[in-house]
Amino acid sequence: MSYPGYPPTGYPPFPGYPPAGQESSFSSPGQYPYPSGFPPVAGGAYPPVPSGTYPGPGGYPSPGGYPAPGGYPGAPQPGGVPSYPGVPPGQGFGAPPGGAGFSGYPQPPSQSYGGGPAQVPVPGGFPGGQIPSQYPGGQPQYPSQINTESFSSYPAFSPVSLDCSSEPAAMTQGTQGTIRPAANFDAMRDAEILRKAMKGFGTDEQAIVDVVASRSNDQRQKIKSAFKTMYGKDLIKDLKSELSGNMEELILALFMPPTYYDAWSLRHAMQGVGTQERVLIEILCTRTNQEIREIVRCYESEFGRDLEKDIRSDTSGHFERLLVSMCQGNRDENQSVNHQMAQDDAQRLYQAGEGRLGTDESCFNMILATRSFPQLKATMEAYSRMANRDLLSSVCREFSGSVESGLKTILQCAQNRPAFFAERLYYSMKGAGTDDSTLVRIVVTRSEVRQRDVLSDLEFAC
Repeated sequence: MSYPGYPPTGYPPFPGYPPAGQESSFSSPGQYPYPSGFPPVAGGAYPPVPSGTYPGPGGYPSPGGYPAPGGYPGAPQPGGVPSYPGVPPGQGFGAPPGGAGFSGYPQPPSQSYGGGPAQVPVPGGFPGGQIPSQYPGGQPQYPSQINTESFSSYPAFSPVSLDCSSEPAAMTQGTQGTIRPAANFDAMRDAEILRKAMKGFGTDEQAIVDVVASRSNDQRQKIKSAFKTMYGKDLIKDLKSELSGNMEELILALFMPPTYYDAWSLRHAMQGVGTQERVLIEILCTRTNQEIREIVRCYESEFGRDLEKDIRSDTSGHFERLLVSMCQGNRDENQSVNHQMAQDDAQRLYQAGEGRLGTDESCFNMILATRSFPQLKATMEAYSRMANRDLLSSVCREFSGSVESGLKTILQCAQNRPAFFAERLYYSMKGAGTDDSTLVRIVVTRSEVRQRDVLSDLEFAC
C-alpha cells in the first residue's frame, strides 16, 4: 500500500531506519520505506516500536488520524490538511511557500523565540535537532510569537521576587522600597517649593510632605544643599522652627542620612535618665556588619563619643555583653549553610539551656552573635527536630528582660527579617496610644529597604 506523492523523491534517509532485519520492499521509487506488510490494513494495528529506533517517542501515526502523537513525518489523510489545536484549518506552522510537494503540509511546532530559525524542535520534530537542508521549498517560516505557557518545561520568565530576609540590607537597598528616586528630579525647584511652604504666616505642611515623602534620601541631601546655596539658610533649622511634635520628628528623620539617623537614634536612646533598650536592640541586632561599622564611626565623628563605652556605661550583665558583641560588626555573612555545624550548634544550645540546670548564657551569646542568619535558621530547624521545641520558646524559658529580647530579635531576623519589623510596627500601634518614635523610626529606616515586605507582613499579622 502506498501514498501517492509522499514523500517526495530524494527525501533524505533517516539513520538507523529501518531496523536490521526489517528491511522494506518498495512498491515504487520515492515512496516511504515501510517494513514489509506496513502500513496495516484497515482495522489492523501497528507492531511495537523497537527501542532506540525511528520513529521515536510517539510511534507510528494512529489509524484514522493525523498527526500521530509526536509523529512526524507521517502521511496526510485524504480530504485536506489536518489542523493543530489553535491553528486555523488549512494552515500549518509556517507551511512552505508554494507547498512544493506537500500542498501546504503543516510543519512541526518548534522551540523558537523571537521569530529566528528553530534549532531544537519540540518532541515530535525532526530527529537530531536540525532541520534537513534538503527540506522542500527551502527553510520554513516560523511564527514570531510562541505562547510559552504551552511548554510546561519552559516556564515563562518574569522578574523574581526573592525572599531576602536573611540577606544584608545593603543588597536590597532601593529594590523594593515604597520610596524610590523621583523622576525628572530638580533639587532647586524642590528647594523653592519648601521655601514658599515655610515663608510668611503659617506653614504649608502638605506641600512639605508632598516633596519630602516622594524623594529618596540621596535626593533629599541634594535639596538640603540647594536650599543653602539659593537662600543662604539651613533647611533643617527652618524646618525645626516651622514644625513641631511628631511631624517635626518625621520630617527631620527623613532628611538624615541612614547611617547618621541610626547613630543619632542610639545616642538619643542612651542620653539622659534611663536607657531605651529596645532601640539599641532594634538597631544593633538587625544591621549588617558594614552598616554597624559605619554607625560606630559616625557615632564617634558626630558626637565625639565611643559607642562601646556608652553601651558599657548604660547596660550591664549578659545584655551588655550581647550588645558589645553586636557592635563589633563581625558576624559571619556567608550565605551558604553548613548542616553539620547547625546540628552541632543545636546540640550545644540544648545542653546550655534545656538540657541542664541553669543556663550557660555565654554559649547562646557566642553562637547567636557569630553565625550568619541563614546558618542560624538552619540551627533553629535542627533544634526543633532534636528537642521537639522551638528555639525561640527555649530562649523565652531560659532568659528574661532585655537579653531575652535581644536574643529573640536575632533569631526572628534569621527566620524572617521583614516579619520582625512588621511585628514592631504592629505593637507600636496596638492598644491605647501609639509609640510614635518607634513608628517613625521603622517607617523611615525601612522605607527604601524592602518596605513592601514589611507592610505585607504587617497586613497579614493584623
